Amino acid sequence: MEIGAAKNKRLRRKPAAPPAAGRRGPTPPQTTLKRIADQLKVSMSTVSRVLSGQARRYRISAPTETAVSNLARQFNFVPNQLARGLRLKKTLTIGLVIPDVSNPFFAGIAHQVALGARQHGYSILLCDSQENLELEAQALGLLRHRQVEGLVLCPVGTSAAHLVDLVQAHLPIVLVDRYFPDLSLPYVAADNLTGAREATELLISNGHRCIACLQGVRGSSPNEFRVRGYQQALARHRLPVDASLLVGDSFGEQSGYIETKLLLRNRKDVTALFAFSNLLALGALRALAEEHRRIPDDISIIAFDDQPYAAYLAAPMTTVSQPRSEMGDVAVKLLFDQIQSPEREPTGGILLPTSLIVRRSVKKIK
Repeated sequence: MEIGAAKNKRLRRKPAAPPAAGRRGPTPPQTTLKRIADQLKVSMSTVSRVLSGQARRYRISAPTETAVSNLARQFNFVPNQLARGLRLKKTLTIGLVIPDVSNPFFAGIAHQVALGARQHGYSILLCDSQENLELEAQALGLLRHRQVEGLVLCPVGTSAAHLVDLVQAHLPIVLVDRYFPDLSLPYVAADNLTGAREATELLISNGHRCIACLQGVRGSSPNEFRVRGYQQALARHRLPVDASLLVGDSFGEQSGYIETKLLLRNRKDVTALFAFSNLLALGALRALAEEHRRIPDDISIIAFDDQPYAAYLAAPMTTVSQPRSEMGDVAVKLLFDQIQSPEREPTGGILLPTSLIVRRSVKKIK
């Protein structure tokens, strides 16, 4: 009997004590939204749109956006994006894959895509493929596993075989910078052919005839169009194309450094360098400094893609400026057109114009 009594005693539970004064459970999100809306005399939908990052999309005024954000911080309110996503049957995320996160050009595109996604109430999952096709394929597989609603891809650009599944799965996707003309995916890129032709024309008009090109990834669309633009300018002036002056196989800084070193050793007649990326130009500058070659007195240089440092060099560098912010903006618009209108068949691409920024790195020679 005593054992049974002890068991019954253990099974009996005391009623839960009411919460102590000053200690309250978490406030339901809807209650907090209503408090903010009532205090500011705006609708709950306005509050919800501000807190989900969609103020600009719905043209909510800046003072209202600031007031809502400040009051939400006072209430320690954090929107539950996971719950919102489950309610809408969406993950509210997009994937972004770029070849090199350390490259300011791709970092600029990523920044703009992140801003655009936030305006739609979405977050991004960023992957760096490190200019490696296998890593790019792995990253795309990972993002699909995470059920992203769309993809912005700056492909390595040497093969499109691993993208066929994405096309067949009808997953919204936009290619940026590098693309495949034979693949039916929307893309946005710079007009690389015209930009390269104009840069080469500038060198030729300043008397240069032996112009070396520091190439990027061979087979990628930016590289191939830049080579074509360079060759078109030479052909227009009846200058021969010397294959030994087209060097390199990477857009990275180390490639620019090594290839410039070799050119200075093997081709004493080179008077100008055309670097196909800002990082290639940076490597070339390091090599030229080590070899005590002055710009533009000893050798002229033009870089594809403008960077802030270019204007502040001892000899400010002439560059082909790419509209990277616009590329990021257009990519987001193309992607959300697909996400919001899945029945519409995405086709075609957009080429944005480049601009030649002439500074003092090109010398006029006889």
